[in-house]
Amino acid sequence: PEHCVTLELQTPILTNNEIEKIRYIDHRHLQTKTIYTYFRADGKPGSLQRGLDRVCDYVTDAIEDGFTIIILSDRSFDSGHAQIPSLLVTAAVHQDLIRKGLRGKIGLLVEAGDVWECHHYATLLGYGASGINPYLVYQTIHDMKKRNLLSKGITEEKAIYNYKKAVAGELLKIMSKMGISTLQSYH
Repeated sequence: PEHCVTLELQTPILTNNEIEKIRYIDHRHLQTKTIYTYFRADGKPGSLQRGLDRVCDYVTDAIEDGFTIIILSDRSFDSGHAQIPSLLVTAAVHQDLIRKGLRGKIGLLVEAGDVWECHHYATLLGYGASGINPYLVYQTIHDMKKRNLLSKGITEEKAIYNYKKAVAGELLKIMSKMGISTLQSYH
């Protein structure tokens, strides 16, 4: 029983607070590692591939070190580096781990700014992500509230709740049209 410890998510759309709680899990059987998904933006051929290979190697190393939850994050970049698109890096990591026989050892979460519509969520979930934090969407909602662009009676928290509910509803429609009843079956 002690090896069957799992983390259950109510929805695959994670708020900033939820991803932070997961990031700092430190349990005997659940530990989280954040891996930043960027590549050197030097214009040289193969830079993106080297960045993908680096991320895949880091994920493999993290599994060997005993981490059970991996967060692929595009939050870290600078003028010399660019973000790897979240779908590309998620698919690369997922397929690399399948080839190595390690995919079942970890949960894969994505913290990405390039996710905002339902299709983005569906493709990331289909390519192996178990949870997604669209931090740029939440920042946009925050900015809209700050500039009084939301309806008067709607708080920032309510707007985020409405957004998550709408996306979850659309994901349910997509999966039900395919005859899929659980998120695990959609992976």
